[in-house]
Amino acid sequence: QVQLVESGGGLVQAGGSLRLSCAASGSGFSINAMGWYRQVPGKQRELVADTSGGSTNYADSVKGRFTISRDNAENTVYLQMNSLKPEDTAVYYCNADVYVSIGGYYRDNYWGQGTQVTVSS
Repeated sequence: QVQLVESGGGLVQAGGSLRLSCAASGSGFSINAMGWYRQVPGKQRELVADTSGGSTNYADSVKGRFTISRDNAENTVYLQMNSLKPEDTAVYYCNADVYVSIGGYYRDNYWGQGTQVTVSS
């Protein structure tokens, strides 16, 4: 079992910055990819950014403003969000795609509990 614990959300004015963190813990796993998604009420959860190996991927709406990074030794992923806009307001979820080596060897996927980001105009 893998647990994802997020932190760093909050309220910020437009143009401000926030940094989200997500730490993965547990045993018998290795991380294939980690990423951040966001969701607003009434809409589908959407990819914000993800990272796998040395590559990163961003939604067009956040390119140039958000940066995803990962600390492999700590199994932690970060999302630095700059130049925030009111439309970035959402619940942000951490996601981890992992390989589990307990009870066999298989791939699994986990979500964090979500952290609220609110950007005021």
